[in-house]
Amino acid sequence: MRIYKTTRRDLPLGQKTHLVGILNLTPDSFSDGGDFIDLDAATLHFHAMVEAGAEVIDIGGESTRPGHIPVPVGEEIARVVPFIEKIRPHTEALISIDTSKAEVAAAALAAGADIVNDVWGAQRDPQMPEVIGRSGAACILMHNRPAEEAGLGDVMEAIQTFLQRSIDLMKGAGVREDAIMLDPGLGFGKSYEENWEIMRRLPELVALGYPVLLGASRKSMIAKLLDLKDPKARLSGTLATTALGVRAGVDFIRVHDVRENRECADVLDHCLRFP
Repeated sequence: MRIYKTTRRDLPLGQKTHLVGILNLTPDSFSDGGDFIDLDAATLHFHAMVEAGAEVIDIGGESTRPGHIPVPVGEEIARVVPFIEKIRPHTEALISIDTSKAEVAAAALAAGADIVNDVWGAQRDPQMPEVIGRSGAACILMHNRPAEEAGLGDVMEAIQTFLQRSIDLMKGAGVREDAIMLDPGLGFGKSYEENWEIMRRLPELVALGYPVLLGASRKSMIAKLLDLKDPKARLSGTLATTALGVRAGVDFIRVHDVRENRECADVLDHCLRFP
């Protein structure tokens, strides 16, 4: 049986779709900025997402939306570490830390996080592979590139080349192969057309043999297609991407609206994975 291995527990692959709930402890994230900067509100939302069916909660202390203002390391740590320390004794859910800074990752892992979700595939901070390897943590490696490179060349070829470099860095740092997950990075250095091309070609990424995470929830590709300015009005479009992802063989879906996406994935799993 294929697994995604974390130090806390293993997640089986191919039997059901796993949901990753989004918890932004930021004032400026594109969809829910400011909603959960209070620790009590964040705690309630964390538990609500777990209750609704999320097995991993992805915690971020810096917005990665286009045009975001970079956050100093110390401030990012101050946003995420107290919350992880507060929630860790009260949950068995897996916690991922959404950061591309090695110092933040190290502090979050020490506080009780299980997974590092790096939107630059561990290629932005040269210390990141060592931090992940030394800790024994699992990782999510996302494809990213400068906005000006969007639309240049074959997007899936670029994604696979980039992610292979990330995989090599992880293995070189001692990270187990079954602790690696890949993310094509919808919305990061891609044109509108490329985002939808990735959706159509997800099986090519799945074929690499690693678990794949799909993160389309409430993104601008849905907004543009459906002409929806309010991010929280993009649920129907998000559910369609979840269904497409499950059908393509994606094992993890990163979402804001857990209950609705859990129900969508359960129906697809029942039809396609034959539990």
